[in-house]
Amino acid sequence: MADKQNDVDEIWDDWKDAVTMTASEIESWLDTDESKEVGQKIDGSGESIGHKSGRRIVTILGTKKADLTASDVEHMHKVVSYVKRHKAQGPDSDIEHSRWRYSLMNWGNDLLKKV
Repeated sequence: MADKQNDVDEIWDDWKDAVTMTASEIESWLDTDESKEVGQKIDGSGESIGHKSGRRIVTILGTKKADLTASDVEHMHKVVSYVKRHKAQGPDSDIEHSRWRYSLMNWGNDLLKKV
């Protein structure tokens, strides 16, 4: 248990920085066509990896810190890594309507949101 708690404490601040959207904002976003049209799809069709991650993020946001599982913490690390890596690859213009931003939003990060 102590190891899991240390892992949670280690990722917590980075997670809060990476996930700038609330659970309800993510849920609303995931219902949009823009959300469903972006991201890598394992078999070329169906739900993208990022869209699926967004649903998992909503679940994690609804979980008390003390109740997070090792699998939750692992996904939190994945989200933080993805957001950091993807933010470094942004377009030079029209961020607001870019597939790049939409992909980040699937992962819970809206660059245009005032935090």
